[in-house]
Amino acid sequence: MNITHSESIKKHSNSFLRCINCQSIYSIDEILYRCKDPKCDSLIDVEQNVGKLKETKPEQWKEILGKRTISSPFPYSSGVWGKKEWVLPDIDSKNIVSLGEGNTPLTPMDRLAKEIGIGRLWIKQCGISHTGSFKDLGMTVLVSHVQSLIAKGKPILALACASSGDTSASLASYASYAGIPTIVFLPEGKISTAQLVQPLSCGAIVLSLQTDFDGCMQIVKEITSDQSIYLANSMNPLRLEGQKTMGIETLQQLSWEVPDWFVIPAGNLGNVSALGSGLQLLYDLGCISKLPRICAAQSAHANPLYLSFLKGLKEYSPVKAKKTLASAIQIGNPVSFERAVKTLRSFQGVVEQATEEELANAAARTDLHGMFQDPHTGTAFACLEKLAARGEIGKKDTVVVVSTAHGLKFADSKIAYHEGKLQLKARFQKDYIRLKADVKVIRKTLEKHLS
Repeated sequence: MNITHSESIKKHSNSFLRCINCQSIYSIDEILYRCKDPKCDSLIDVEQNVGKLKETKPEQWKEILGKRTISSPFPYSSGVWGKKEWVLPDIDSKNIVSLGEGNTPLTPMDRLAKEIGIGRLWIKQCGISHTGSFKDLGMTVLVSHVQSLIAKGKPILALACASSGDTSASLASYASYAGIPTIVFLPEGKISTAQLVQPLSCGAIVLSLQTDFDGCMQIVKEITSDQSIYLANSMNPLRLEGQKTMGIETLQQLSWEVPDWFVIPAGNLGNVSALGSGLQLLYDLGCISKLPRICAAQSAHANPLYLSFLKGLKEYSPVKAKKTLASAIQIGNPVSFERAVKTLRSFQGVVEQATEEELANAAARTDLHGMFQDPHTGTAFACLEKLAARGEIGKKDTVVVVSTAHGLKFADSKIAYHEGKLQLKARFQKDYIRLKADVKVIRKTLEKHLS
């Protein structure tokens, strides 16, 4: 691609695609997942024309977003599409596929913050969404973009993804709502029943493969080399444009006060870079005056980013992911590794890991505070506890933990924890009490437990 054409796209477009390595620029409507230059072949990102966005002052943006959150017609009522100018500014609203995603709770956890030994703690509950995970934030943008491409005459026959559970549920839901066929590649026996039934119920073509997520990912990349089948994994930058709104929305809910830290579960690593992208946009537009630090939290059974972090993020080797309760981040060869490294370097980021016992107990501990957290968010809480214990997160620091999915999607593993069926020391195990239907016996038992 010649420079003149690239500069023309950049000058005349509100958003475009840019290679994260060689900086080549492409039209937003190109079906493209990696740089066209075979010598580069790096990931690409969606980039907004910040110069045009700066024509609106920061306080004006805050007022616009605030009004849309309170009351707006479709599509601005969505937590994602309320930020349409920052996501996909040129899409025709008639092509937007929205199921009311975003606008999820930011819950203060003051008692838990005191227990852990930090200043303030918040949970951004991204799992309180249509399909029960934060993937809805990205899928609304990706499926809407595909709807727009089809309307422009692109011969797209189906959407496809590899999934460790939540991606397939979200894709199948949004695509079926739009009437677009879906193909899902799942690693056999490695996702929860709740996650499996979602794409099946939405009519997706579900292929259960005798491999792990990384094997499924390799296959879907080959299948989608035929552009009539569109890739819906986070390797596709359109997904990340929706997911970046989780950080933007959090800052909006905090009245634009920037926390010291975000802690986020890390698997395929698209969510790490998406979080950073949204926060960086706020900074570039002058809506915030500083950037928080980011901790990417990995399971010790699937920890390639953590191992690279120990070497200064200068070396990278995929790992063979082992079985983990945090099944959605059981990924040994994450496709967005390059993006995550770039984000961590920009945000003074760190990477921590949690063992199975640590993440299971951390999830159970937050449940005692009224939450019902998935094991992936348990990973984030376990890593928060470690960082606080060694003083890296300070006693006065404010922290936001991103909860990526609803705990009900992982009820089987949570039941197993409380029934003592997991091979670990369950510190917060809580079983029910079996009694005769005798009021005297019941009263005596309650006196014992309430004393």
